[in-house]
Amino acid sequence: MTESEPGSATARTVILTVDDDPGVSRAVARDLRRRYGGEHRIVRAETPAAALDALRELKLRGDLVAVILADYRMPDMNGIEFLEQAMDVYPSARRVLLTAYADTGAAIDAINVVDLDHYLLKPWDPPEEKLYPVVDDLLTAWLAADHKPVPETKVVGHRWSARCSEVREFLARNQVPYRWYPSDEPEGARLLAAAGADAMRLPLVVTPDGTALVEPDDQELASRVGLATSPAADFYDLVVIGGGPAGLGAAVYGASEGLRTVLVERTATGGQAGQSSRIENYLGFPDGVSGAQLTDRARRQAAKFGAELLTAREVTGLEVHGSGRTVRFADGTGVSAHTVLLATGVSYRRLDAAGLTELTGRGVYYGSALTEAPSCQGEDVYIVGGANSAGQAAVYLARGAKSVTLLVRGESLAASMSHYLIQQIENIPNISVRPFTEVVEAHGEDHLELLTLRDTRTGERETVAAHWLFVFIGAAPLTSWLEGVVDRDAAGFVLAGPDLAPGGQLPPGWPLERAPYHLETSVPGVFVAGDARAESAKRVASAVGEGAMAVMLVHRYLERL
Repeated sequence: MTESEPGSATARTVILTVDDDPGVSRAVARDLRRRYGGEHRIVRAETPAAALDALRELKLRGDLVAVILADYRMPDMNGIEFLEQAMDVYPSARRVLLTAYADTGAAIDAINVVDLDHYLLKPWDPPEEKLYPVVDDLLTAWLAADHKPVPETKVVGHRWSARCSEVREFLARNQVPYRWYPSDEPEGARLLAAAGADAMRLPLVVTPDGTALVEPDDQELASRVGLATSPAADFYDLVVIGGGPAGLGAAVYGASEGLRTVLVERTATGGQAGQSSRIENYLGFPDGVSGAQLTDRARRQAAKFGAELLTAREVTGLEVHGSGRTVRFADGTGVSAHTVLLATGVSYRRLDAAGLTELTGRGVYYGSALTEAPSCQGEDVYIVGGANSAGQAAVYLARGAKSVTLLVRGESLAASMSHYLIQQIENIPNISVRPFTEVVEAHGEDHLELLTLRDTRTGERETVAAHWLFVFIGAAPLTSWLEGVVDRDAAGFVLAGPDLAPGGQLPPGWPLERAPYHLETSVPGVFVAGDARAESAKRVASAVGEGAMAVMLVHRYLERL
């Protein structure tokens, strides 16, 4: 059974509580109604099934749910399982688990499983001290967020179009809700006709306000779906270039410490880590966290502290003018600051094999397993690479694929993949590893159809049927635009601190009397953090740490200006 406050207006937001103990259920509803009944509807349920039914009814009526409180110990479905299903109906509702002292371990685990906002120990008397402050904070946070239903962007395209794949990837990684319509299916054809668009010019993107965009580039797409693309000011304390873990970490710490901070990202925040289906060795997440979840939290955290985040802006140059540093964009515009942090990360190296370039985005993908995974259901999938990113993709794709084959040039995965991930792969029956194997050619007309594989020991070749190939090899730094400005090593990674001049000497051409700070490049006031730095650890945790350290060094630099 469910109940709400008598005479309550449907326009008011809802606080829902579920507990299988009738006495506790009534007590929770009573305490909530006493404090919040004037502005919110209080809905009570005594079973998870009844609560889910109530949530679905509210959803159909268009009502908003702000907070959900669920008891942990309930028959048929515990509180964590209930909150997982409730998230599918109202993902923005704040979630609270009611627990006994003996269940605090489960409550802590739920922080990772269902992104739990808080857990309350029963009893919570007096509510003025233990219940109301918690709910007050959750309601404030909920009201501050954009919790209104978000109209979907529509994308019409061809399954095997490289640009259509890129657009879907761009929207997904930037957390823009969209729905995909194949151009050769009835609804896709109807949208094309309504927009007066040509089926030969795809993709067609229809924004929530009804604007039709034909073959938009990333910057046009970003601006039309509500992403910021232009800086609000001309001058900042810190410009962060790159939105991976290092850049996001710097944006959070820079903005939270009062620096006027703007982050510039060419595609989507998160970097390579943001594309990971599951990161299980990041501190504080024992059950793992997806790259998208971690990125979304970091992005919201940076924005909360006042950092600006610009998307779809490609940086092409860095200029030094006295104490100012100017970052140039591809369109010739720029933004200036006292300091700059290079957090450009790395990209997956392109696989040098015949036919791959022509089929990229049409069955051959570089690091886009999350977006393409639904299309791989029941298919045979091949992955090139032996490091963690390849292993995480294999585990994720194996959930729906018929088979997943890891192609590794070396003897085994042990040389480059974490032990925990190797163990997972060994225990998944539809994942196999082929050592001493490389791809030498890809075949297909409008999409990938066949792969030619070669045994690196014997030279023997084999051709296999394949519609899906995901490549996760090597790390190429995105630093070519710094040529002639900032010192780099032979591979293109940025040199900083002691690596600029081993032995404690001042680097050649260094204009200051002091030595460069640890993350400072050959240009004073320009710092580097994360994977783009020479000799970096290439781990998410170290990248975040370097981003935070860079902000500390930025403060030190600014104090001496």
